[in-house]
Amino acid sequence: MTEDPRTLLTALFDAAIAAADPEATIRSHLPEKPRGRTVIVGAGKGVAQLARALEKSWGGPLDGVVVTRYGFGAACETVEVLEADHPVPDANGLAGSKRLLDAVGNLTRDDLVIALICGGASALLPCPAPGLTLEDEIAVNRALLASGAPISAMNAIRKQISGIKGGRLAAAAHPARVVSLIVSDIPGDNPADVGSGPTVADATTAADALTAIERYAIDLPANVLAHIENAASPAPQPDDRRLAGHEQAVIASAGVSLEAAAEKAKSLGLSAAILSDAIEGEARESAHMHAAIAREIARRDRPFAKPVVLLSGGETTVTLRGKGKGGRNTEFLLSFAMDIDGFDGIHALAADTDGIDGSEDNAGAFADGDSVTAMRAAGLDPAALLADNDAWSAFAAIDALFVPGPTGTNVNDFRAILVR
Repeated sequence: MTEDPRTLLTALFDAAIAAADPEATIRSHLPEKPRGRTVIVGAGKGVAQLARALEKSWGGPLDGVVVTRYGFGAACETVEVLEADHPVPDANGLAGSKRLLDAVGNLTRDDLVIALICGGASALLPCPAPGLTLEDEIAVNRALLASGAPISAMNAIRKQISGIKGGRLAAAAHPARVVSLIVSDIPGDNPADVGSGPTVADATTAADALTAIERYAIDLPANVLAHIENAASPAPQPDDRRLAGHEQAVIASAGVSLEAAAEKAKSLGLSAAILSDAIEGEARESAHMHAAIAREIARRDRPFAKPVVLLSGGETTVTLRGKGKGGRNTEFLLSFAMDIDGFDGIHALAADTDGIDGSEDNAGAFADGDSVTAMRAAGLDPAALLADNDAWSAFAAIDALFVPGPTGTNVNDFRAILVR
């Protein structure tokens, strides 16, 4: 077994990322070539790498355009790669949405659209419905990010105010056939929830959006709320004739990546237990459950005997209470570190599989039973930092940030907890 816990945990993360490698996943999901054109559209933090992998594997002419986050681009031969802001939409994202809609306009039934969709597409494709503005969509996005609502509730709202989400991009491609290849960062892997489903419709309605707004007390601009209440721009339903014959496939997901990490752990002489690939809820609260299991193993060798690695994925959320820095994985880990304070032999990594957690350059962080002591020795109050949503500062102070850089994929949260 590798002696250094950080090296071991990083190896597990790397195995999870390799299982979602764009070239390997694309090759096994190529659709049949059309008689007409092949047009590529897409969005997400790993979409440029998907587009490049598709170019290498396709073996025929294609063109198109995709939108990714600033700094996440990759060199493609015929597919144009645009960059925009994330997690808050910007004007470049608005222009990118228009380019995608233009790319699928005026196609015929002999043409094929391959849509590459992965996490981050929601923010990268702002496209306000008639009567709304980019500023409205930015305000909605900020309200959603601060709400702590699960991704399904966020997307129910986004789909009611967009000109591209909720299957609208696929509808715009009619009568061409659309095949969506999706890298899921969503608990449960519902294709219609990844990136708010620009090419995959579901049965979500304005009523569902209003229910989510009330349940999570989401404060939206008055004109946006009125737009939803009036069902001013309902999204296409799954039985919409414009979507007939379309196909979608989830080509990578958290579940597959966690299985790969478990196999890697076993190759290193460790048993591994996957707790779940669909954990949701407040990041700091989810940490309490993970820490309780780790402590039980450390004390009593139950429910698993040590040494063991606990693995989990999904998409936790953060309800913003303060003004600090740090994403949901870093916040999870600060809460976890406080719960295992003083425990010897517990080590953890929590990271976003796209390589960026929140707005900083780290994917997450490392923690162990000495992390809180080290933070206090650096003059910090971990509880105060957690209250201020400032987990980044806590781990930066003890040199425990995990910074792998953009990974080229996104299957959401990755957590690995080693109990030795």
